[in-house]
Amino acid sequence: MQFSRNQVAGALGITRRHFFGECGVGVGKIALASLLTQAFAGKSYGAASAMANAAIAVKPPHVAPKAKRVIHMFMAGAPSQLDLFDYKPELAKLQGKPLPPSVIAGQRYAFIRPDAAVLGPVYKFAKHGQSGAELSEMLPHLASVADDICIIKSCKTDQFNHAPAQIFFNTGFSQPGRPSIGSWATYGLGSECENLPAFMVMSTGSGISGGAANWSSGFLPTTYTGVRLRNTGDPVLDVSSPDGIDARLQRSSLDLIGNLNRRRLATDGDPEIATRIASYEMAYRLQTSAPELMDLSSESKATLDLYGCDPAKPSFARACLLARRMIERGVRFVNIYHEGWDAHSDVAGNLKTNCGKTDQASAALVKDLKSRGLLDDTLVIWGGEFGRTPMVESNPSLGRSLGRDHHPSAFTLWMAGGGIKAGLTYGATDALGFHVVENEVHVHDLQATILRQLGLDHERLTFRYQGRDFRLTDVSGKVVDAILG
Repeated sequence: MQFSRNQVAGALGITRRHFFGECGVGVGKIALASLLTQAFAGKSYGAASAMANAAIAVKPPHVAPKAKRVIHMFMAGAPSQLDLFDYKPELAKLQGKPLPPSVIAGQRYAFIRPDAAVLGPVYKFAKHGQSGAELSEMLPHLASVADDICIIKSCKTDQFNHAPAQIFFNTGFSQPGRPSIGSWATYGLGSECENLPAFMVMSTGSGISGGAANWSSGFLPTTYTGVRLRNTGDPVLDVSSPDGIDARLQRSSLDLIGNLNRRRLATDGDPEIATRIASYEMAYRLQTSAPELMDLSSESKATLDLYGCDPAKPSFARACLLARRMIERGVRFVNIYHEGWDAHSDVAGNLKTNCGKTDQASAALVKDLKSRGLLDDTLVIWGGEFGRTPMVESNPSLGRSLGRDHHPSAFTLWMAGGGIKAGLTYGATDALGFHVVENEVHVHDLQATILRQLGLDHERLTFRYQGRDFRLTDVSGKVVDAILG
């Protein structure tokens, strides 16, 4: 499947002369019929919306999908796999000693020297479930769904600083300007959601290093950009009408602006104008749908308790519950960013704080989706942009001690649902948790696998820009068939 910008423009307006005057029916008559039909249905959006939304119309997948939607819990800052998922008793034996030179040769680090002393696991581990998944004591709730998740211990990335690594994970490239995976998914499959954007973003915590580049549509039409919900005030910026603007005046204003934009679209055929039309209409519908989405009063006390959610307070738990509500309403791709895992100092305290905020809700999301029959066709992902070093970071001048530095060579994430094998632990690192030694999974492999579960071939899902075809996985990536059910 491949669409160029010109092809998208053509689909929206390139045959305008034919439709306006040569076909004997004309857009005017079509628009009138559409307006009358939608007016009777209580929706005065008109034919222009149909034209503007053509870019996100539902499209057929390349292959039979296992997942209809994705919820990606991105742990920005990079949690320590060595203290949560990848238990290495050998590190405890080497505590305070440097790693052998043969292990660290040629490695680069952000803040420590390669010969820094070893730091052993800071928490106890135990095996859980019939699968025997080995998890830290900091993840007691995740342990209760150990047989529902697939733990991948052999992930690897090309980037060792936060912003480039976050952008790389989400867009396949280390610099801003490329489409995010949620944008690619929406571009490839379209949207089944009328009153909410197909791609939505939430964040909890202290800030995202990669910023909006993580959910940008890049060079794709901006209709594929993720829409970020705010934690306080209006759920979407400026979704409320200003004082003195009632519904009738707003509708009239939007109709006037829409008519002007449709005229320009007919003249230029620029898909960004179609995006603008669709954005105005989506914003109008969001005035009703977004507050309804955010209103958790219909959720039972049992559900709120399952997530550990206080409906009145922004939190990771609230974001997870909202993600479930979004996919129930047809949203295709949801990103939840929880920032704060960058443990350059006091890794033990960092993990205790962040696991306390995220563990219960992460496991609750899996349980809730499963109980509602949604887990089978919803792909759930949990993980950060890279891992942490086996060596300690201690820098008195920066006030740091007993932390871990960035480590791109090995990290862990988990997936659940969406056709992923449950109860599987895949891949392995060496005895020191330094290098992947079994079943390496590169970030491009993860991206290819996510697209595959949605029914998209990562090599066929391309977009022509500036004279060449681009794709999410650049020129590499392979589907990790071993983790697919």
